[in-house]
Amino acid sequence: MIRPGRRADYRWADYDDDALLKLRLSSLRLRLRDSLVWPEVQRLFDELDRRGFRFRPHVWLAEDWFSPDAAPGIAIPFFVAHPRLRRLERTIMGEVEGGSSIWRLRILRHEAGHAIDTAYGLRRRADWRSVFGPGLSRYPRDYWPQPSSNRHVLHIGHWYAQSHPTEDFAETFAVWMQPKARWRRDYADWPALEKLEFVDSLMDEVRDAPPLCRNRAVIESLAQSDLTLGQYYKQKLRRRWDADARYDRWIEGVFVSRRERPRAVRASRFLREIEPQLQRLLTRRARMHPYLVNHAIRDLILRVRALDLVLPASRRDVKRRVAGLVEAILLDILKRDRENYAL
Repeated sequence: MIRPGRRADYRWADYDDDALLKLRLSSLRLRLRDSLVWPEVQRLFDELDRRGFRFRPHVWLAEDWFSPDAAPGIAIPFFVAHPRLRRLERTIMGEVEGGSSIWRLRILRHEAGHAIDTAYGLRRRADWRSVFGPGLSRYPRDYWPQPSSNRHVLHIGHWYAQSHPTEDFAETFAVWMQPKARWRRDYADWPALEKLEFVDSLMDEVRDAPPLCRNRAVIESLAQSDLTLGQYYKQKLRRRWDADARYDRWIEGVFVSRRERPRAVRASRFLREIEPQLQRLLTRRARMHPYLVNHAIRDLILRVRALDLVLPASRRDVKRRVAGLVEAILLDILKRDRENYAL
């Protein structure tokens, strides 16, 4: 097999960012089977095999992660397919959605839930609607999640299961793909367990059946895109959700602008360095759910990167103030949610 990134295949791998941004997406000529994400695709298929499914979603490279309503397949973004493209994505966007093997597999399980929903027409079933809601309803322009809710599983982030009934199902399916003992233990005291048990029963019913929708169409494939990478990122940055500016005053009380200390350590780099310590400290001391802690830290990293902030002093002097900042943000989230989200 030809390895991804070999000069004979991907000469653009040696381009600098400016040259790379001038290329059209279609001219990248990426091959999914030679890409970084292919091992996770194979693992997803292995997991479906172990679960006894006859159905396999078809997969292709596109501009973003999605599973179309018209075809039970999975589109995978180009920027996770090659190390050079992953670096470009991180440089421009601050992070790579699916940048690690574990993260890619979590998203693939979620998208597989959508594909199975489409393949078997699950959202049209009365029993499915009674558990998850009206799957044919429009997606809201915005949704206001309740971080303390235990009626939804926690999987890919930002309480996405709360955004729409079909996302609720896809997230529940992704958690269900884990060993049964794990999700029964993790959600033992949550109403979300009833959804997992429903999915467990429903999958027993459909896994051996031939899919009702057999459409193998490839929607919005990368090979059909006329956008340059520069145009793609211009549009993506315009669409991007801007981190909540509510905490900017607090953040700027801990960090300073790069203009003040041009050679100081980047705040985003420092936060990534101490992220494991913050997670352990706040989960233990403030008894915050790890999911909520991770959410707050991740958004803080993106915000300090956007503001181009740096450390005002040594790491040791700043670490305690950062812990207090994250804890204050967490408590404010809970106060606005008006419910208790402690462990």
